[in-house]
Amino acid sequence: MSLRLPAAERREQILEVAVQVFARHGFHGASMNDIAEAAGVTKPVLYQHFDSKQDLYLALLGEVGQRMLSTITGATADAEGGRAKTENGFRAYFRWVAQDLDAFLLLFGSRASRDEDSVLTIRKITADAATAIAPLISADIEPEHRRTLAHGLVGLAEGVSRHLVERGEPIDPDVLGRQIADMAWAGLRAVHRND
Repeated sequence: MSLRLPAAERREQILEVAVQVFARHGFHGASMNDIAEAAGVTKPVLYQHFDSKQDLYLALLGEVGQRMLSTITGATADAEGGRAKTENGFRAYFRWVAQDLDAFLLLFGSRASRDEDSVLTIRKITADAATAIAPLISADIEPEHRRTLAHGLVGLAEGVSRHLVERGEPIDPDVLGRQIADMAWAGLRAVHRND
């Protein structure tokens, strides 16, 4: 029998457990029974918070995406200068991957759901990340150019993470953050206006 928690706390508990279940089994391999059992609740309690497995999954994607974004923006908020912002942002991102691997797998793993709603939600998360990163690019370039580069930086971080996770290699966020920031910063310093 589970402890009686306030609705908001119960919802958070379910989301936390659901990250693990979906990350390990994928959307199609996970069932609401699995999630209810892992959370220590009954299926009716689960359905009090989420209308369907898809509803739970989409809520979870949004929650995980927001945590990732908050991690990056928090790490770059007080950094001075483009180089420090670049390195702090990459370190924070790789720290998030290392410390919350299930969340990374939920968003970017090969077993993530590829239905239209999930794909649109993940695209919005990556677009939000690029929107947050774009102002950190301290180059005299057009806004659209800045947004394109920001999307490139998001893709760079995701691609490196995916490669290391798929190979089962450990992630040292400080070393990896510095290495990728070195490459990104070298490229960003060479950026110029299109005119």
